[in-house]
Amino acid sequence: MVCCISSSSEAVRCFIDFSHFLQIIWCGGRLIFGPDAKATLLSFALIATPVVVFCVFVAKHLIHIFPAYNAGYAILVVTVALTVHVLLLLFLTSSQDPGIVPRNSHPPVEEFSHDASAPHTLQFPRIKEIMVNGVPVRVKYCETCMLYRPPRCSHCSKCDNCVERFDHHCPWVGQCIGQRNYRYFFWFVASAAVLCFYVFSMCALYISLLMNKGHHSVVEAIKISPASVAVMAYCFICFWFVGGLTGFHSYLIANNKTTYENLKYKYSNQPNAFNLGCMHNCFEVLCTKRKPSRINLRAIVQEEHVASQPRFSRSSAPEDETPHRPRAKVEDDLEMGLDILKTTRRRSDELSDEEFGTGSNGATYHTTGCTPDSDNEIPVIRTMTESSSEARDLDISVGNAACPSSPVQK
Repeated sequence: MVCCISSSSEAVRCFIDFSHFLQIIWCGGRLIFGPDAKATLLSFALIATPVVVFCVFVAKHLIHIFPAYNAGYAILVVTVALTVHVLLLLFLTSSQDPGIVPRNSHPPVEEFSHDASAPHTLQFPRIKEIMVNGVPVRVKYCETCMLYRPPRCSHCSKCDNCVERFDHHCPWVGQCIGQRNYRYFFWFVASAAVLCFYVFSMCALYISLLMNKGHHSVVEAIKISPASVAVMAYCFICFWFVGGLTGFHSYLIANNKTTYENLKYKYSNQPNAFNLGCMHNCFEVLCTKRKPSRINLRAIVQEEHVASQPRFSRSSAPEDETPHRPRAKVEDDLEMGLDILKTTRRRSDELSDEEFGTGSNGATYHTTGCTPDSDNEIPVIRTMTESSSEARDLDISVGNAACPSSPVQK
């Protein structure tokens, strides 16, 4: 959480902290580029460079060959318009939020269950089943984002975020392709295929006109305009790439699949709960209104979220004497789990005036009834093993959030 002081009211305004983002954020979060955004500049150059060569060495001559009705200028205008359209779609694909699911600050409390045989053990299901269109769909728990992923959501290893309707991470646009930018990506590859075909056709037309006008052979025409042949070869190779992608993603859209699901053969042995038929699938992917982004970097945290939390005291070495070492993930999980366990117990149990509890080290903790006081601290006693991969907590007995406990040896 990031806080800043408002100059007008001098009030503290706390904003959500997205410092874990690997993405490049511009304009206050309105533009979110992927971690490898330099690939977008490379794609821009790969598209713009051959078009510039075509306009300078081919389209300029076509203006004089087709003077009637300014047909030569029409060829140039169409080329520029298609190029601008493709570059704009590339920019929208790479700069839009693909559907990132914000992380949780702690695991979902409502999913914890207590084991009667082990009172301090928290059971947490890693996989759940939900119903989608009458078909059971399994959703997994993400350890990094601490949430249950929505259906068709996956965690991208490149961006380190969970993305809704994750399709793939495209290295050419430097961004994940997900629910909110898949439409732009599809129209980008389809428009790029059209642009390649158009430029290839105009170059072939120019070579043909050179042969017919001066009665030249193919070799002589190529010597007159070598740039036309170079652009034709480039467009031919690119057309097979972007044209193949257009055909593949047309198949995916018609069957309401994603690239990730297709590569994993996810629906080979089970029905696709999201397949509504070819027409409905195409309408859903290409024509429905985009969902709003879940990421709002300018959102102010509500007051209840920034309220002061109860403090915890630990019976261990003083803070300045504690050796500095990276906290193990297991240690953090155990500490959070025990805090959640204490919170649920305080809500569900009515504590008596006096309670006794015996810890695993043989000490008995005696708690006397007293009036709750928010200034007091909750005692927490823990001992940690030396291994960074293990953390062991002793038994805890808390009488009341306001009552300190005093150890009494047996």
